[in-house]
Amino acid sequence: MKKMIMMTVSALFIALTQTSAQNVSGESVVKPENQTKVNGPVATYDKTTYEFGDLIQGTPGIATFTLTNDGNEPLIIASAKASCGCTSPSYSKDPILPGKSITISVIYNAAAMGVFLKTVSVITNAASQPVILQIKGKVGAKP
Repeated sequence: MKKMIMMTVSALFIALTQTSAQNVSGESVVKPENQTKVNGPVATYDKTTYEFGDLIQGTPGIATFTLTNDGNEPLIIASAKASCGCTSPSYSKDPILPGKSITISVIYNAAAMGVFLKTVSVITNAASQPVILQIKGKVGAKP
């Protein structure tokens, strides 16, 4: 009986360690040092969340995100759409060449008082899903 329990525990341990080396889709996870160079554009952001902290009502805040093309083909931003009219993204419409970077600026108008969390969905030719950039903070009354 004791031997049977030990074999069952051992089998479970092996099964768990094998599944932990897979991601959600079931594909094996490859460590970065073993990865081969990806063909095509690769979008790398310096951050995806920008924390303004406290803003004064009526004084717009500007967040900047750096987008770098770590691939070997030009990266193209198809669109960058804000979650509401109080937020305005701006960026270069030119292709981003391999190894080059651009800045995506996001202006928040700070018209409404209170805590805010706004998003900008960025669609590029590097991925099938958009990348969501977030800006957040708190707008206080004018002194």
